[in-house]
Amino acid sequence: MAVALKNSYRFAVRSSLFISLLLTIVLTGLLYLSEHLVWYIPIVFLALAFLLSFLIIQSRVERFIYRRVKKIYDEVSLLESSSFSSKPITTDMKTLTEEIEKFAKGKKVEIDTLKIREEYRKDFLGNVSHELKTPLFTVQGYILTLLDGAIKDKRVSEKYLKRASKGVERLIYIVKDLDMITKLETGDLNLKKEPFDVIEVIKNVFELLEMRAAKKEITLTFDMEYSTPIYVLGDAEKIQQVLSNLLVNSIKYGHTNGTTEVSVENLIKNKVIVRVTDNGEGIPKQHIPRLFERFYRVDQSGSRKEGGSGLGLAIVKHIIEAHGEKIYVESEVDVGSEFSFTLERTEKSWV
Repeated sequence: MAVALKNSYRFAVRSSLFISLLLTIVLTGLLYLSEHLVWYIPIVFLALAFLLSFLIIQSRVERFIYRRVKKIYDEVSLLESSSFSSKPITTDMKTLTEEIEKFAKGKKVEIDTLKIREEYRKDFLGNVSHELKTPLFTVQGYILTLLDGAIKDKRVSEKYLKRASKGVERLIYIVKDLDMITKLETGDLNLKKEPFDVIEVIKNVFELLEMRAAKKEITLTFDMEYSTPIYVLGDAEKIQQVLSNLLVNSIKYGHTNGTTEVSVENLIKNKVIVRVTDNGEGIPKQHIPRLFERFYRVDQSGSRKEGGSGLGLAIVKHIIEAHGEKIYVESEVDVGSEFSFTLERTEKSWV
């Protein structure tokens, strides 16, 4: 407290002492010249001059700093007026400067964050418009062609209607994914967490994607034979979607005659880690930090051909984080990729 008081009033004390000494010297000289000099008069005058100077200087400087700093804060809306009356005003310029610099650094961080969000918003709107524009124009083109007379040809009309239907399906797919990721980000999507056998869920995903993998001659397999169930706590439907999205990506970017392997391993006492490993084309390291962003694509042309909403990995990340778990990725170009995520393990079903 003594140090704080000394720092706060240092300017006023020094200024008052300087003024008092100067005035006392002048007074002493005048009294000496007038031959009315009494030894105690300069001492009393010094004390009174110091006290009055200190009070005036301290008061004026406080008002000066208060008014001007408050004006700056009010103009840029950095502080509320009440914050000035909550603590005493300091006349120590070093302390004041440090406080302002500290506050300015905090505001700079906020401004930088807002700039990043603004760039993200622009990228997101651009990506959404691009993703929706492609199927919309496709559907519009086929419909206009049919209206121009192609509908009279049964064979052509049937082909164009099927293509238009695929475009509509893609639009629905994108809208559904957007709706889901919005609910996940806002916390509106409630998870139904209960014990389930993760091995059984993986087998179901294998069956669902069997034909898709066969077209590209990719084998979906476990790393070993799992003869007993492994129960975990979570939303089985959402975890199935996570596995489905990861396996679809491994098939999409895998090499012909490749392999996608899934393993479930004990991580710590009450955690398991599920790994999805492939020997596909891999991901360049510079892209890995942005893989889970909405609509982010490593290979623009390739991913367009393969289709998808561009939201798969973003949804995966949000579902895993909604469970309070972590997701990891490791990849090397021309070697393959591994996506893994943790789940809470439970000994048996509650049924």
